[in-house]
Amino acid sequence: MPEIPEIRAHAERLEALAAGEVLKRVEPLSFTAFKTASPPPSDAVGWPLRSVGQRAKYLLLRFAPPPHEPTTGESGLTFVVHLMQGGRLRVLEPGANRPRRPRDGLARFEFDSGLGLMLTEPGTQKRAGVWVLAGDPAGAKPLSGTSFEAIDATSAASVNPLIGLGPEATDVDPASMAELMAAHSARLHNFLRDQRVISGLGRRMANEICHRAKLSPFASTAKLDAEAVGRVVAAIGTVVDESLTAERQLAQMSRSADRPSAVHARTGEPCPACGDVVRAVEYRDYTVNYCAGCQTGGRVLADNTTSKFLR
Repeated sequence: MPEIPEIRAHAERLEALAAGEVLKRVEPLSFTAFKTASPPPSDAVGWPLRSVGQRAKYLLLRFAPPPHEPTTGESGLTFVVHLMQGGRLRVLEPGANRPRRPRDGLARFEFDSGLGLMLTEPGTQKRAGVWVLAGDPAGAKPLSGTSFEAIDATSAASVNPLIGLGPEATDVDPASMAELMAAHSARLHNFLRDQRVISGLGRRMANEICHRAKLSPFASTAKLDAEAVGRVVAAIGTVVDESLTAERQLAQMSRSADRPSAVHARTGEPCPACGDVVRAVEYRDYTVNYCAGCQTGGRVLADNTTSKFLR
């Protein structure tokens, strides 16, 4: 799933390309595309795209009426887009073919200039989608116990998916991180991926951050001292910056296999830091990669879900 670097770089590309473009039409290509019913997406027709931003793993397309147009209530609409695992918000160049019902298409935005954006997702599950929210939802206050992953399909139709997200991982300083870890005791790898605690990181970056911080992915967050917490915060900044630099060199979002990594998806390869073999703990839905030489003092983690914490 795209994480902070991929979403942030894509937001920058889209803003450079489409900021100021006036929305001509927005249409669902799948009944699963729009997760909210009110306000209707068509309310943004005739408005320019003011900016494209990023919050955690979400793209934020902000539309607002021209200054001379009278408005009531909150000014503007934000389209909150979640790409899920394989979704993409693809650019449609002016004059390009627009199939009426593209196989992978979920929703399409058309601008007066002929430029277009199409939300696509391969496969049959079609979990990517769009929430249309009044104003700027990025500043919404967290709601305890609520997250995008936890809500059911009925609730998803009316909730702001940004409510319930923890602070952006890149915004957390060592003192705040220590407080979060003390309040949320968990294995470090799980902690880093919990969007309710800190947001924007996923499996690849959790693997890379644990490796860069030289900590076991199974280390208990409640037992990390201040020096180890500082290493985690520094590793988040470094890993995100390196991935963002790589992503900004591309014309479109990278494929998962092409994203930079030292240990993620490199089972059996030599660790670039110490030369030890990169190992894996396999779960049903994902893999934790690590280097025993760098992270666990040479101890090999049991490859099952009952592995004990290693400090």
